[in-house]
Amino acid sequence: MKCFSRYLPYIFRPPNTILSSSCHTEADIISTVEFNHTGELLATGDKGGRVVIFQREQEVCTEEQAPAVVLGSGLQVLKFNLPSFQSKNQVHRRGEYNVYSTFQSHEPEFDYLKSLEIEEKINKIRWLPQQNAAYFLLSTNDKTVKLWKVSERDKRPEGYNLKDEEGRLRDPATITTLRVPVLRPMDLMVEATPRRVFANAHTYHINSISVNSDYETYMSADDLRINLWNFEITNQSFNIVDIKPANMEELTEVITAAEFHPHHCNTFVYSSSKGTIRLCDMRASALCDRHTKFFEEPEDPSNRSFFSEIISSISDVKFSHSGRYIMTRDYLTVKVWDLNMENRPIETYQVHDYLRSKLCSLYENDCIFDKFECVWNGSDSVIMTGSYNNFFRMFDRNTKRDVTLEASRENSKPRAILKPRKVCVGGKRRKDEISVDSLDFSKKILHTAWHPSENIIAVAATNNLYIFQDKVN
Repeated sequence: MKCFSRYLPYIFRPPNTILSSSCHTEADIISTVEFNHTGELLATGDKGGRVVIFQREQEVCTEEQAPAVVLGSGLQVLKFNLPSFQSKNQVHRRGEYNVYSTFQSHEPEFDYLKSLEIEEKINKIRWLPQQNAAYFLLSTNDKTVKLWKVSERDKRPEGYNLKDEEGRLRDPATITTLRVPVLRPMDLMVEATPRRVFANAHTYHINSISVNSDYETYMSADDLRINLWNFEITNQSFNIVDIKPANMEELTEVITAAEFHPHHCNTFVYSSSKGTIRLCDMRASALCDRHTKFFEEPEDPSNRSFFSEIISSISDVKFSHSGRYIMTRDYLTVKVWDLNMENRPIETYQVHDYLRSKLCSLYENDCIFDKFECVWNGSDSVIMTGSYNNFFRMFDRNTKRDVTLEASRENSKPRAILKPRKVCVGGKRRKDEISVDSLDFSKKILHTAWHPSENIIAVAATNNLYIFQDKVN
């Protein structure tokens, strides 16, 4: 990745103006971010059950013509672009992301049998590969998965025989001639319609959904079970993992994340709150209660503490695009595992090891239970994950270099350079460093996404969506 090897530190030019206020509601907080397979669309879900889709514009424009900020319903989208070596007025493609469609995916519900409120919050969004002019995506809250079709319409039919122009039925006695309906041009309209609703299959909260490489099935995982669905069947699913003990008092771990292999439709992994990863093969048995491979790193006795089990819980697991590696994120580290080596990870990256001395206070304010996600870049050479104080970290696997960047509106002055940030643990603090005691734990980067083929990243910070792109050459 050239921007790591040659252009560190990253240089971003913020927009000249920010056209939004800082106030927001709980429903506006972004809960998931996901690029589609081509990177032309970017979907976000929020705690209010809304899905906002952004489309990449391919128009050619100059520096002055390019828009800086796009606002969605409650969602503030801030775009930062790297300056190029070209002249200021030279024409090139900007590739701005603008609002394409917004729709309400889930509504709040109430389970009367269990006296339980079901939040509308979107936990995950997963795109299906595009097969025709329409786009399809899966979205889920705690209990229900929905398949949405997003399509464009720029023509409308006119000249019905049994209906007038306003859609009212005509008196058959008044119909004396037969008309052939015609299609008339109209303003482009993007429609989102639910094609399938997959409900009533999970007793516990859904934490993961993953589309299989056969594109006919997908799986949904909750705390204790993983179900396999066919896209055409909504009233039946197959339970492929069940770790619920006969006596719930014997429960020692829960499922935290699950994902299908990108190329082998029979293989999937799931992680647990004990810091372990299990690789399962559906060819072995219908119920994958016996794993094929078991990945676990032996604990260092010298680092054993009251918080060891909590911080070892895996919050996210991702296959590399090649399918050779697995990446996991726990509270303090990101680890890369080789599928051929189960006893320890081949790479371990410290995300914010300076917080190890703060675990007690992080436990008291519940931040220690935050679930950070992690993503690969398109070539599997760089890893990105979030941290506190709106920091996010990038690790280059080839050069072993890393950088800490901040997604902050306050530090984004016009024409300013967004420099790498450093955290001072103790001793004398330099001018450009921030003390670990000054970190704002209410500002956190939990959700990130990386364009599948380009150096474009999306970072969600509360209700702000920051889009960074590499330098244009």
